[in-house]
Amino acid sequence: MTKTKTLATSLLSLSAAAILALVGTTSANAAPSKDADTSGAAVSSHAVSDAGAADYWTPERMKNAKSGDILGAKALERGQLLNLGKAPATEAPGATSSIAGQPAATDSTAINRKVNQSETPVKHIGKIFFTLGGSNYVCSGNSVTAANKSTVSTAGHCVNEGPGAYATNFVFVPAYLNGAAPYGKWTAKALYSPSQWASNGNMQYDTAFAVMNTLNGQKLADVVGSSGVQFNAARGLSYKSFGYPAASPFNGESLKSCSGTATNDPYNPQFATQGIPCNMTGGSSGGPWFIGNSSTGYQNSINSYGYGSNSTTMYGPYWGTVIQSTYNTAAAS
Repeated sequence: MTKTKTLATSLLSLSAAAILALVGTTSANAAPSKDADTSGAAVSSHAVSDAGAADYWTPERMKNAKSGDILGAKALERGQLLNLGKAPATEAPGATSSIAGQPAATDSTAINRKVNQSETPVKHIGKIFFTLGGSNYVCSGNSVTAANKSTVSTAGHCVNEGPGAYATNFVFVPAYLNGAAPYGKWTAKALYSPSQWASNGNMQYDTAFAVMNTLNGQKLADVVGSSGVQFNAARGLSYKSFGYPAASPFNGESLKSCSGTATNDPYNPQFATQGIPCNMTGGSSGGPWFIGNSSTGYQNSINSYGYGSNSTTMYGPYWGTVIQSTYNTAAAS
């Protein structure tokens, strides 16, 4: 017990620059203050008018996009200072809710794989590129089931600095591999996050959803498929997570994965997050967590943050009633 407390104290004393945000490798903010919260209807949204976003993201800009650790480190620092020692906000209990996904359309697109790839590209998982505060960043995301057939999940810190402005030039590139966009660059028309994230950068709710425009007259899920989602599930499940880690020793050019059984974050319990064994770095933020051991399971969280450049655990938010409300609003838009 003494050893654990000493380690926790040591980690909490690290500067934000030393804690990677998983856009980079450490994300957003700490837990909500008690009065900040917890109605499931609290959703922040932002309409996007980025007609030129797809053209903006040239291969050179995609290659040079930052992995977002600056955004996440700022948010984590704010959260630790404001909310250290506070209990996580209590959400209204909800029944487990599962919504099935949609299979991808069959096609003849040939994805050029090169050596040393940990995962074959998955059609519905991809990279997210965006601009925030005048800088270009990269995250990961996933096409999720929705009535609009156009919804992508990612981390809250990949759409909004929390608090702060929303991202611009936001695009989703499914099945990205070595600079290729085999299913095109999908631009966003609206971004959604829990108000607890958008107003406070509360890491307990570090999840967001982007609703994409059609591309060549088609909807995203009709082209690449979509994952089923589940909310209010049991804690401590086994997961497989995916992402495009861009910070060393990775280069962000191919899909990676991690697997393991989730355990609570012992260092910042106020976040109410869970972690799985994983060494993915910045750029993997927003990548999906699937219940089970493959990309065909229900999505139930996202890559959010890790501690330090040599982190061996990745943490993700619990998808309860608040995040479900954000999903419901985005999926019905």
